[in-house]
Amino acid sequence: MTERLDEATVAARLAALAPRLVADATGVQSLRRLTGGASMATFAFDVAVRGGAPVPLILRTRAVAPDDDSPPLAREAQVIAAAVAGGVPAPEVLHVCCPDDGLGEGYVMRRLTGETLGKRIATDPAFAPARAILAGQCGAALARIHATPPPPGLDTIDAAETLARYERIWRQSGAVRPAIEAAFRWLEARLPHTQVAPRLVHGDFRNGNLMVDPDRGLVAVLDWELAHVGDPAEDIGWICCNSWRFAQAGARVGGFGDLDDLLAGYVAAGGDPIDPARIDLWQMMASLKWGVMTMQMHRSFAEDPAAGPERGVIGRRLSEAEADIVALLHRGSPRC
Repeated sequence: MTERLDEATVAARLAALAPRLVADATGVQSLRRLTGGASMATFAFDVAVRGGAPVPLILRTRAVAPDDDSPPLAREAQVIAAAVAGGVPAPEVLHVCCPDDGLGEGYVMRRLTGETLGKRIATDPAFAPARAILAGQCGAALARIHATPPPPGLDTIDAAETLARYERIWRQSGAVRPAIEAAFRWLEARLPHTQVAPRLVHGDFRNGNLMVDPDRGLVAVLDWELAHVGDPAEDIGWICCNSWRFAQAGARVGGFGDLDDLLAGYVAAGGDPIDPARIDLWQMMASLKWGVMTMQMHRSFAEDPAAGPERGVIGRRLSEAEADIVALLHRGSPRC
């Protein structure tokens, strides 16, 4: 069971760890918990340094006990380190927590500066300069991710396995929703017949998991917990999912850019050209997955409200995913 740590306890345990994080550390200051996801907790803090400026860091740890299929955070840290070595903009990992640290499962990384709120990135006038270049930057970052040699131990997951997994989860729930059923059958009919060369896949590359500067654009790719080996088109389909556009439906990439710009940046950075039909397939898969995940979130909240109200709120977005599925069905797409 995951220990729920208050901020005072986290601060004290980080202070004990600080000398192993930063040379000449004298303590920890300005600890604060940041807004995080439903399953993870993120703390920002500074390490005070004798005779120098404080060093800004982040602790990422679990907020609730992991599911049976949740990968260890040490593996996530390993993926980030490999991606950074491959030229992907991401925070440097300084330390992977061990039991003696008393911080639970997690790791410490450098803290960068930028905006992560997807709606601000997609709509705030201050981010207009970033939006002009961000899709191309995302394409370049994805090309570097997909060129990174995967660390050992990652699961390999293709489209057929992804579809089977989420249909299994859906059937076990007992839920019946016509739009979800239609998405399963649409995807089943369009599964690729040719093998796609597997690559490192981020697994959650979307607006909301990107750190962005208003003028310089992409600062860092965050939240690597779903990284695996698979079809690189999966990452592109995920960021194109309408649920991550923050009501900016006309900007297919994250509510801020065009797919053509992302693909141009992808190829310019060394990525292989990707068949648009594969992107359409993974975009439909994204809407289907998100619909199933919203149902799971609501169920976990109903069974344990102490897990946090965010899971209950996310559960209300099932109808949004269904609307996205209907729109994709209406648009149509050729088979891969």
